[in-house]
Amino acid sequence: MLPKPIFDITDKSIWIAGESGMVGRAMLRRLKNENCNIISAPHSALDLLDRAATLSWMKDHKPDVVIMAAAKVGGIGANMAEPEAFYDENLKLAQNVIDGAFEAGTQKLIYLGSSCIYPKDAPQPMSEEVFLSGALEPTNEAYAKAKIEGIQLCQKYKEQYYCDYVAVMPTNLYGSHDTYDVDKSHVIPAMILKIHQAKENNEDVMLWGSGTPLREFLFVDDCADAITHALQYYSDKEIINIGSGEEISIYDLAHNIANVIDFEGKIIFDPSKPDGVQRKLLDCSKINNLGWSAKTTLDKGLVQAYQWFLDNKAA
Repeated sequence: MLPKPIFDITDKSIWIAGESGMVGRAMLRRLKNENCNIISAPHSALDLLDRAATLSWMKDHKPDVVIMAAAKVGGIGANMAEPEAFYDENLKLAQNVIDGAFEAGTQKLIYLGSSCIYPKDAPQPMSEEVFLSGALEPTNEAYAKAKIEGIQLCQKYKEQYYCDYVAVMPTNLYGSHDTYDVDKSHVIPAMILKIHQAKENNEDVMLWGSGTPLREFLFVDDCADAITHALQYYSDKEIINIGSGEEISIYDLAHNIANVIDFEGKIIFDPSKPDGVQRKLLDCSKINNLGWSAKTTLDKGLVQAYQWFLDNKAA
């Protein structure tokens, strides 16, 4: 039995910035179970890169709660190809929405960071205390620096104005409404797409890197549940990790996905392509001690992710 929330979302108006993205849609599904009121502003109606429009909309609608899930995201290749865009767009998104929340009198804000904000050589598993303790991984440094700026903006608002702004650090996410693009996707959707296409074409599949790095993955609906939990039970200035607590090598992940897809061809790794950091596992003791833990196993999540792909993208 959980204790009484420190922040009650009953009857609160909640705006999810980035509602059409993977995390945003998962948040919409999760909050259907709560007695709250969702305010909608799809990208077609509001460009969050437009500062004047964003601040004006937020002042007019005055959301009690803001979930900042909007971001420009992509895999290693996309981050290396467009570092300026990843830095500039994510920085502007953070500044516009967080400043807008202050101007609108928002009671609570949850800002989504990323596990890539931790140093490339951080001790594993990575606790929140190692934040800003070393150099970043070069392949996604621009994105990480923009996320760090957003985290610190939340912290400065809390220090100076006592705003209840919380920054959560999700690990690698996957699930329904993920982005499936060979050049821009994160590792799981990229693998699903490549292996599915190889099966359709009766070909072998080539994947980036050596296959040796270890990664942690979290099903996006578990992430939405963790964000909702943090919204109600966490208000500290310090960041808080969100992860599954389990890791797997990229090699084993590829073969697990191949089993889900029933792919019988060869999986070939290209070691001339970058691996990124060798290991990236979050220490989630802090949120676990608040009564939350992941529920979806990787095997179950991969089955659901592939089914969504078949239903929505394969054709």
